Amino acid sequence: MANFRVGRVGEQIKKELSLIIQQELKDPRIGFITVTGVEVTSDLSQAKVYLSVLGSEEQKEETLKALGRGTGFLRSELGKRVKLRHTPELIFNFDGSIEYGSHIEALLEQINSKGGSV
Repeated sequence: MANFRVGRVGEQIKKELSLIIQQELKDPRIGFITVTGVEVTSDLSQAKVYLSVLGSEEQKEETLKALGRGTGFLRSELGKRVKLRHTPELIFNFDGSIEYGSHIEALLEQINSKGGSV
């Protein structure tokens, strides 16, 4: 039962955080972000937020710095939208799965264009 609640809270945080970042965070250093997942600890004290950011490594680092500086605002807004006793600490991480997937896809296309088989 507790795991179901943690998962449900994680999905709610993901949804609301995506909206807050897109609509209310006005930092020009933030690039095109997709919140790909949220892992919440069982005591709901921390939430690891996984992000996919389009752009160069420098743009990704700038985005991470901007989100770090805006963490207080993000937690405040999140607390207003998600009804929890305590808003979890947000820890931002990059999710490289989309980039990895497109790299694999490019390799497969390269193999197919050379007439090889997979």
